[in-house]
Amino acid sequence: MVAAAVHARIDSTRIRAVEGMGFAAAREGPTLDATLGLVATAVGNLPEPPDGPIVAEHGEFYEEPPERVGLSFRPEFKYVESIGERETVQAAHHAAYAARDLLL
Repeated sequence: MVAAAVHARIDSTRIRAVEGMGFAAAREGPTLDATLGLVATAVGNLPEPPDGPIVAEHGEFYEEPPERVGLSFRPEFKYVESIGERETVQAAHHAAYAARDLLL
């Protein structure tokens, strides 16, 4: 598995600037705990810690409630609520797919 974290400044409808990216890879199978650990490592590999929430799609963490997923992240965690957040998650997906292709 490969994960990418994107630290971006956004508004409600788009990405304004990408501040940095962090990546992590693991050979473990896709379980909730393995995914949480992988994403936490990718966030930890950002050049600067994010000052806002960690945002992901519901499916990334097997539809678990945000309160459970949030225990693994600081400053806070939430699921996508705006178009700008969705664009940022999509950028992270594209970065992770590209990194995976490089590793294969």
